[in-house]
Amino acid sequence: MKPLKAKPGAERRRFTPDVIETYTPAGDTTLLQFLYASMPQRKRTNVKELLQHNQVKVNSAVITQFDTPLTPSDTVYVNLTREFPRFYNRRLNIVYEDDDIIVVNKGYGLLSMGNDKVKDGTAYSILKEYVKWVDPRQKIFIVHRLDRDTSGLMMFAKNVKAKEAMQHNWNNMVLNRTYVAVVEGNVEKDEGVIRTYLAENSKFEVYVTENPEEGQLAITRYKVLKRKKGCTLVELELDTGRKNQIRVHMKYIGHPITGDRRYGAGASPIHRLGLHARTLRFVHPVTRREMNFSTPIPASFLKLVN
Repeated sequence: MKPLKAKPGAERRRFTPDVIETYTPAGDTTLLQFLYASMPQRKRTNVKELLQHNQVKVNSAVITQFDTPLTPSDTVYVNLTREFPRFYNRRLNIVYEDDDIIVVNKGYGLLSMGNDKVKDGTAYSILKEYVKWVDPRQKIFIVHRLDRDTSGLMMFAKNVKAKEAMQHNWNNMVLNRTYVAVVEGNVEKDEGVIRTYLAENSKFEVYVTENPEEGQLAITRYKVLKRKKGCTLVELELDTGRKNQIRVHMKYIGHPITGDRRYGAGASPIHRLGLHARTLRFVHPVTRREMNFSTPIPASFLKLVN
C-alpha cells in the first residue's frame, strides 16, 4: 500500500535553526560602520543587505537605519538565516521576550484566551501565531488572565517548565501587581484595605458574601492618586487574585469603576472599562532574576481627572 500523501497546504514547514552572530561595540560608533568592522570577511554589499532585510537587531529591536548610534552597553545580533520577526498588532504589544516568557501590554476589548464562542483574535491566538512563525515547534501557555475589557500587563510562558513554575507558586513568584482605575464619585479616604469573601452565582457574576464557607477571601489595597468632581483615580494592589476582584470591591465600597455597567456603573465617559494593569513585578521562573515592568496610566484616565 502506498503511503497517503498529506493534503495540499497541510505539510509542516521544515524548520531551519537560525544562525545568529552576536557582537558588542568596544566604544561609541554607528551601526553600519560597526558591522563592516565586525564582519570583515563579508562584502560590504552583503552587509548592507543584511541590514535592509531586517536581519540585524540592536538589543531587542530590529533596526534598518544604517547610522543608528551604538554604545558599549548595546548588543548587536545578526541573523544569517532569515529576517528577525517583527511583531505588530494594534491591540497587543510585546514588552519583553526571552526563551521562557513573553510579557505583553494587552489592549482593552481583547480576550486573554478563547471561549466557546471566540477562538481566534485573542491575546493567546495572536501570540501563538507569532511564536509558530519563529519556530513551528514553539508553544505558548496561559499563566494568568485579564478581563476582556481590562487593559495592561500580562505574562505568557513559552514552555511547560516556566508555566508550571509560575502557576504552582504564583503567590511567591509574583512580588507585586498594581492596577489603576477611574471610579465613580469621590473616594473619601486617601487609602484603605478592602477585605471580603467573594462567591459566584449561576450567571457567572461575582458578589460579596459574609459566609467564609460560601466564598474565597479577597483583599484589595487602594490609594487615591487624584480626585475631580464626580470621579477618582485610584491605584490598586492585589493581595489575592480572585475573578473580578477589583470590580466587585469597588462596587462594594460604593465607587464602581467607570464604564462597568455589570458591576454598578451608571455611565461610560471614556467608552471603555476604566481599569488598567499598570505594573507587574515577579521572579523569573527559570533564571530566578527579579523582573519589573510598568506602563503609563492611559491618557483617557488622566483626561477625566485633569
